[in-house]
Amino acid sequence: MQLSLWLNIAVLVPVSSGLLSDRAWVLEAYGPRSPARGILLSIYLSILLASAASLVFREPRAIAALLAVQVLYKIITPLTVGTISNPVVLSNLGIAAFHLVTLWSARATWLR
Repeated sequence: MQLSLWLNIAVLVPVSSGLLSDRAWVLEAYGPRSPARGILLSIYLSILLASAASLVFREPRAIAALLAVQVLYKIITPLTVGTISNPVVLSNLGIAAFHLVTLWSARATWLR
């Protein structure tokens, strides 16, 4: 479970800072600054903070819930975006697969 939390942090720190600073790659992947992009940033920051807190408090059920919600939204992303070729969609699917393996591997821990 810790690997999934560290993956969240490793991905979300640069993505969030890129969204905040309006980097060129952000404009290409997420589009121009907008209320929708701001809402997405708040979701990303929430996942980042929850991941960091989970490394400290280590509550398996809370971690499982966080990862399960991420898996769901990441798997739904190609449907809501309308393409699988967007780099954000592709990375979401890769992270969802990683988190699914984590959830499957740790199921005995959080099912207690």
